[in-house]
Amino acid sequence: MRLNWKKQLLVILGLFILPLRAVEEDSLTYEIQEITVIGTRAEERIIDVPFSVFRVDSKELPFGKKISARDVLADVPGLLLQSRYGSRDLRISLRGYGTRSNSGARGIRVLQDGFPQTEPDGETILDDVDFTSLGGVEVVKGNLSSLYANAPGGVINFTSDLYFPQSFAGLISQVGSYGWRLNGMKLGLANPHNRMLMSYNYSHHDGYREHSAEYQHLANFIYETYPDPGSSLTILGAYLNGLSRQPGSLTREEFEADPFQAYDQAVSQDFRRTVRKGRLGIRYKQRFDEDKKEVLLTGYGSLAELKQADNLSHRISTRYSLGGQTGFTNRSVWWGKRENTLSAGMDFAYQAGPVDVFENVGGVRGISVNNNYRERLSNLGFFLSNRLQIIPERLDFLLTGRFDRNSFRRDILIPFGFTDSTRVFQKTSPKIALNYKLLPSLAFYTSYGLSYEFPALSELANTPFSSNIRYTINPDLGPQKSRNLEVGLKGNFINPGSEVLRKVFFDLTWFNYRIRNEIIPFVINQQTYYRNAARTNRQGLEIGMKSEPVDHVELAVNYVYMNFKYDDYTATIYGPSGTSVADYGGNTVPSIPGHIFNLILNVEFEITEGLEGLLQWDCDDIGRMFVDDANSETADRYFYGNVMAGLSFRVGGLKAIAYGAVNNIFDKRYVGFVNINDYNQRYFGSGEPRRISFGLRFGQHL
Repeated sequence: MRLNWKKQLLVILGLFILPLRAVEEDSLTYEIQEITVIGTRAEERIIDVPFSVFRVDSKELPFGKKISARDVLADVPGLLLQSRYGSRDLRISLRGYGTRSNSGARGIRVLQDGFPQTEPDGETILDDVDFTSLGGVEVVKGNLSSLYANAPGGVINFTSDLYFPQSFAGLISQVGSYGWRLNGMKLGLANPHNRMLMSYNYSHHDGYREHSAEYQHLANFIYETYPDPGSSLTILGAYLNGLSRQPGSLTREEFEADPFQAYDQAVSQDFRRTVRKGRLGIRYKQRFDEDKKEVLLTGYGSLAELKQADNLSHRISTRYSLGGQTGFTNRSVWWGKRENTLSAGMDFAYQAGPVDVFENVGGVRGISVNNNYRERLSNLGFFLSNRLQIIPERLDFLLTGRFDRNSFRRDILIPFGFTDSTRVFQKTSPKIALNYKLLPSLAFYTSYGLSYEFPALSELANTPFSSNIRYTINPDLGPQKSRNLEVGLKGNFINPGSEVLRKVFFDLTWFNYRIRNEIIPFVINQQTYYRNAARTNRQGLEIGMKSEPVDHVELAVNYVYMNFKYDDYTATIYGPSGTSVADYGGNTVPSIPGHIFNLILNVEFEITEGLEGLLQWDCDDIGRMFVDDANSETADRYFYGNVMAGLSFRVGGLKAIAYGAVNNIFDKRYVGFVNINDYNQRYFGSGEPRRISFGLRFGQHL
């Protein structure tokens, strides 16, 4: 018998709800302490906000190697992580946003302890986050452009492990395959009115590909003080000095012959990236009127020097960034028991600095300056969020909106003489959402919103084929616009008295994004440029579940289905053999797999009093991906598994954690990075082979 779609939906919901309702409702409790600030820019319970929210479990963070964000975010449903060269140079993509970036994140707002990691132009490179000192990660998925600049894909917030029970000093050491080593130290100080965490790490990695070695010095600092019960002052700082060599992407023939070789020009021209960066942020929070009102003031700044060598040039960029945030939250009660939370505020960010471009002569910077210009960008945004309980403890209505004004300017002296290029984008992004609690711990949510994503400074570089090659900013590239609809069901059930399924958390989300003028990368002679496609349709389904089947066992299963198509896209193709025009309407968006499946099994055990262990099995199945808009080639589907075993023990005031891990235990060969639309068909970058690592950290209470 064939069921219609309405009956099918009821059956699916029943599979989630009925087993849980079989438990006496009085015994069901949910974690009201689970708070999110990201989804509404005010503290709200996760069950009350109409978003998909995922938290990385803090229990797993002390174990395993910590090279990049991949090592802490790999299990987030819907998040695709591609390491460009098998190192920290990571592309982060969420629901397709970020795919066009060769490194870091685009279309996703990234924070550390609430301070912006994302640059004012919307680009994020996660070089200066200490992944060995995290206390958790919160990922809010879906369109958040109505609250944050350039965030149609969502927001990621890395939080430091600041709330330790007492002062301590500790050391950390990790070693592994391909010359991986990390050595560091941490100091944590705490009393009733102050908390401070300081860390320093040095890491080195030879890399599993030819010409892919890297090193990094990283220092992080966070201090928080509480002058009175209603106020807090937070200061955050970081310093980074590192270098990474880049092996380049490979053709299909090169990849099949040896996936770990380097592109010959990457070696002869010594492709590399060097960064020195310092940043500082300060935030003051004041609550009053019995915590019903809150004022937030934030200021931050950074100074960075970037050196990039590629096949044509040696580029030196200096970036100065300044920014500030203000926010006000008011909680009130309307019409009896209907809670209302209003948040409003302003964000401002400014970024400027000179860029000098020299010739790259066999990996050495040439004498003459080929190009010299100064870039400037300012972003001013105002946001408003209001959550109203339509039905007390049942139905919430959320209305959010944001106005952004981005101004880009590039003043150039060489090679055309002084040229002033200025472009201004300003847009308003509204959104409405509903959250209905079927049970105190089970909620149905839906939202619809409009979002705009402005190009980053690096994406506005003019192309050799633009309508005006004398402009330093591409006059043909505009912001992309999307209409975003999503529907979801989430629940968080805890039943401590049961011997099975003591804890079940699940989140099911269907989304549909219709995008106009999507910003698409294309490559000419190893240089990446950007243009707008006409119309794109993204549809997807995300299913995530965490459970405790039996005592001391945790199981997480995630599945994502993605169907991303170009509805209408006619493009000019530039290739070694000439120029042509192609119709890509109906083609699949490249570098997006059809599905992602992830399973994590954690088994905790106690050997003796004070000696505990953790065993983990983690596996991923990633569907095939096209490598270009023409869908001419694919990166094949792949599966890999990881195992890890760890021990933690306490002796008096000493605590130690040791682990051993094997990544890609079956030593699969797969494409770990897709270089989209490459001019010379260099689409492929290898994923990591089998890698063994060991680590030890220990600390002494002070």
